[in-house]
Amino acid sequence: MTVATSQPGTTATQVRGIAGNGGSSTNLGDILERVLDKGLVIAGDIQVNLLDIELLTIKLRLVIASLDTAREVGINWWETDPWLNADAGRRAVPSKRGDADGQELGDGVRELKDELGRLRGRITELESGR
Repeated sequence: MTVATSQPGTTATQVRGIAGNGGSSTNLGDILERVLDKGLVIAGDIQVNLLDIELLTIKLRLVIASLDTAREVGINWWETDPWLNADAGRRAVPSKRGDADGQELGDGVRELKDELGRLRGRITELESGR
């Protein structure tokens, strides 16, 4: 069991282990630093069943870590999420500046316009041949 205490007039909170810690005292800041440095994973599943029929499953995964620790273990989704990173949003939208995606899109549009022109020409030929 762990007890967190704070003395009047102080801002530091002390966390003491009661069972098995031998009365050692650890600052809350030290615990937070260790959690962010090493990382903490909390996982759980919630299932709702009715007569052995699974109606709902919710899988919960919570990872608490510093950004550096998360990057070390391969978690970096915020770098490519356009809602969290302005550069990711610009990379996701093709631009007209000649980047690879924008160039491919431009080539496809030109091909479609050429095909449309050929089809319109063929329609005109067929209609004038009547």
